[in-house]
Amino acid sequence: MVLAQLGGSISRALQQMSNATIIDEKVLNECLNEITRALLQSDVQFKLVRDMQTNIKKIVNLDDLAAGHNKRRIIQQAIFNELCKILDPGKPSFTPKKGKASVVMFVGLQDTFRAGAFDQLKQNATKAKIPFYGSYTESDPVKIAVEGVETFKKEGCDLIIVDTSGRHKQEAALFEEMRQVSEATKPDLVIFVMDSSIGQAAFDQAQAFKQSVSVGAVIVTKMDGHAKGGGALSAVAATKSPVIFIGTGEHMDEFEVFDVKPFVSRLLGMGDWSGFMDKIHEVVPMDQQPELLQKLSEGNFTLRIMYEQFQNILKMGPISQVFSMLPGFSAELMPKGREKESSAKIKRYMTMMDSMTNEELDSTNPKLMNESRMMRIARGSGHQVREVMEMLEEYKRLAKIWSKMKGLKIPKKGEMSALSRNMNAQHMSKVLPPQMLKQIGGMGGLQNLMKQMGSTKDMMGMFGVGDK
Repeated sequence: MVLAQLGGSISRALQQMSNATIIDEKVLNECLNEITRALLQSDVQFKLVRDMQTNIKKIVNLDDLAAGHNKRRIIQQAIFNELCKILDPGKPSFTPKKGKASVVMFVGLQDTFRAGAFDQLKQNATKAKIPFYGSYTESDPVKIAVEGVETFKKEGCDLIIVDTSGRHKQEAALFEEMRQVSEATKPDLVIFVMDSSIGQAAFDQAQAFKQSVSVGAVIVTKMDGHAKGGGALSAVAATKSPVIFIGTGEHMDEFEVFDVKPFVSRLLGMGDWSGFMDKIHEVVPMDQQPELLQKLSEGNFTLRIMYEQFQNILKMGPISQVFSMLPGFSAELMPKGREKESSAKIKRYMTMMDSMTNEELDSTNPKLMNESRMMRIARGSGHQVREVMEMLEEYKRLAKIWSKMKGLKIPKKGEMSALSRNMNAQHMSKVLPPQMLKQIGGMGGLQNLMKQMGSTKDMMGMFGVGDK
């Protein structure tokens, strides 16, 4: 995702600040200037960036901070909070309820009466295994929408989506048509679907739609290919309409829930542990989940476990999404912009492991893999010995990360808030990379941080499990 460039720039600015011997006004200004430059390059509105910088300087008044305060942690947390504020409209969107028919209307830009739109929508609905209603002969969109909604309500559907033609804010006739469809179908929620490439111009477009119909939420698409994604997200938030999903590719599985704090955590390379756990609950069969979570809490990592987790990762959807939730994984195994190569590398590793014996797969002794065994695995899998050695090095690195999870209690789905209660500062100090622990002021700073962080997602904003 292009936003990774923004996150990388901000992370580097924070790292340079953290490496400074003394945190003074000059170091703070240099850090904020780098972040400001990165945000403006991502097309975030100048006023929002200026206000963010002003707010951070008010919070981080170096002259007023008494000796003993961890200035690095205070600055880092202030930046995290202000980025969240830029992207958070401050209100939730409508939530459909199971057992009650909810009507959601999609509105968006461009593509007015696009040729083949009906067929494409029908194909997508069939692929997603959901019923579809439309007509090749009826030309009145209001009539089609009303008939479709009535049909699905009679069939007992919980969620009914009404898709409308794309339009531009200057097209008065199409806006009138959209208003008529809205009045006739009485949607519980109107969702504005927009392309991230328009950047901060999203503010004017979203406002124009809100003046015609009651836009309650926004979906931002094409976040994988445009440098203006940050500007689009911040502009939408300024309209007080919550972004509920972002699209990161062309396929249905490249579509993710947008939650501000986990998003900013991932943007800054801090990961999103709760999101990763939700992914595990989605793709790992229910009967296998207790065993997997037990292995995770025991901290014992074998090649067989690595093989099984590679299988799960490949099922979880776009590999860049999954790895961005895990701070220790993304840098080495998935370089930016090389997701296909990374996926191929995982499959190559799995092929090598297919040539291993049960003893080799289940052993936790790295000395077991001697030269003769590596040569046999290389021949059996059709790879070179150096590639087998590379795979084993990756195993050692991941085993080191996995071992840090020993003793961690893993909550069931829907109980993520319990994670914060299960972690004490002593355990967290073992899990966090030494550099990050130092940044937040050692054990004392960690204990203060855990008191301040009220929710799991807040805590995970600063939680990293990987070595860099």
